This record gives sequence, structure tokens and C-alpha cells, in this order.
Amino acid sequence: MLVLEGIIPFLSPSRWRGMVEVIAKVDDRQMRRIGLLSMSIGAIALFFLR
Repeated sequence: MLVLEGIIPFLSPSRWRGMVEVIAKVDDRQMRRIGLLSMSIGAIALFFLR
């Protein structure tokens, strides 16, 4: 997982900083929805790809 997370800051640090600034402005409720959605997608992918 860390390898995948490190690709964006390695390839394009300026875009990564911009993305972090945008994420910092997202309210907590929307961030929780995004987190729930990504966890759900990951769990479904693990279920079907094992």
C-alpha cells in the first residue's frame, strides 16, 4: 500500500501538494463518505479477487 501511495508524490510533488490542499478543505462529513466508499470498494475487490 505504501508503494502505491508514494507514486504520486514521487512523480509529481506539486500536484500532490495541490491535492492535499484540496483534501484539507473537504468537510468531515464528506470525508467520511469518501472513506466509507473507498473501504467498501476495497472490501468488495478483496472478496471477488481472492
